[in-house]
Amino acid sequence: MQSKRKAVAAVAAVLAFGATTSFSGAAGAVAPQGLFTDRGDVKFLPQPLKDRLAVLAGRPTTFEPMTAFSEAPTPSQLFQYYLLDTKNFQPNVFTTTIPGINDGVAPTATGPNHDIPTTGGIRVVVEPKPGLPTDPNDPGSFVDMFTDISGLFVINNESGWYEGWMIHDVTVPDVAAPRKDGHAAFGKITAADAAALAKMGDYHNKPGAVFTTDGKAPHEPSANDHWPDKVSNLVPLQLSLGAYNATQQSDLHSYWELNQYTNWTPPTYELPFTGGIPGTFEKGKIGALSSIVPGSGPAGVKNKPQVEGDNPNIPRDPDRLLNTSPDDPDRPMPNNDEHKEKRLRFVPSGLGNEVLLDVYLRTASFEPYVYDLSQRIFDAYAAEVARVDANHNGVVDAVEADLEGTSDGGQSNDRLYLPATAYNRVAVTREINDGLLSPRFAPSQRAWVLSGDINRVSPPVPASIPQDGDNR
Repeated sequence: MQSKRKAVAAVAAVLAFGATTSFSGAAGAVAPQGLFTDRGDVKFLPQPLKDRLAVLAGRPTTFEPMTAFSEAPTPSQLFQYYLLDTKNFQPNVFTTTIPGINDGVAPTATGPNHDIPTTGGIRVVVEPKPGLPTDPNDPGSFVDMFTDISGLFVINNESGWYEGWMIHDVTVPDVAAPRKDGHAAFGKITAADAAALAKMGDYHNKPGAVFTTDGKAPHEPSANDHWPDKVSNLVPLQLSLGAYNATQQSDLHSYWELNQYTNWTPPTYELPFTGGIPGTFEKGKIGALSSIVPGSGPAGVKNKPQVEGDNPNIPRDPDRLLNTSPDDPDRPMPNNDEHKEKRLRFVPSGLGNEVLLDVYLRTASFEPYVYDLSQRIFDAYAAEVARVDANHNGVVDAVEADLEGTSDGGQSNDRLYLPATAYNRVAVTREINDGLLSPRFAPSQRAWVLSGDINRVSPPVPASIPQDGDNR
């Protein structure tokens, strides 16, 4: 009997050892090969991206990294990607145990499965649809984004979620002649603006350079940062990739489309109230203003909730923007612009970028005697919205910003949208439903749980298998 118990114990020990070594390998030491990496949407990917996805597939997962189906007769083309991790920003309470602050409580975001590193990848492909641009630098192209992350805990309380953000760091535009009113032309700065930028720091802020708030070399977010005295000197514009949540085994998979209907950024006038601008917390300004009722902010149009608010009988539907056609194979229907959602709270990304140019770079051509950052943000938002807002209700709607249309004296609305290639960074944040639309603590990194820089792929490579049944 005793020898039988010893034999059972020995078998149990072997099984336990096998489970431990297998799990250790699945944490990332050994990436699986064969069937997964030969999958049609994976086999042609750049090696670093393929390796990252293989590691994710080899961990304890509910699902392998998503299968990318074509949404056109020919394969989707990968033209950039992002590798995500928790390394390149100041450690925070969501990612790190900090003695005296969050030790003695369960981790809230990262470090499941024996504290394996939280890591991920985002594949960015263009759909080569007939009749649509296939150049990813064209904001009219249709772009698919596949996000796979391993090691984010499921969120179950206080309306919490993770959110992905594409980030465009504001760059210094070319110099051009001003408008008749002296303001810089869209996407440009004046000679007087350029002269003012030249006096900052080490004269880094020349046309074509990534703008820095101190005029010195760019300082991207870093693990050595310390809020608020040692932080990035970049000015980010953040575009939501949508809300995330994890599945069993803490793996996360999300699909998102970038096109003229989704390429809209949160209202810039919220920034002074998110806690991400130094001094906001100390002044008690967090949450002092939210965007429940659409309008152009504190310095712009303030609308009546009964007119622009969320009507329970006709709830707001920000996705109700796409054109329809009798020839649509999925849902044939004549187009009706009047039935598109008019109560939008976001603005096209290029217009959001224009606001930040006014605030930070156009110190000579836009309100040269206004030095308060919050006031410059409020005034710039109201001014730029007004240039596109044809009916003067403080809201830019889908018809006013239609990519095929014009605005502000006949300028093409192409200018209102940043292309996918302009978003040089990605972050994932831990959000809480606080009524604000801008990322929590923006523009700081205090709510980040993952981040990664752009990796460009030229020429693009096939990155899908045939074919999705929904080709909208």
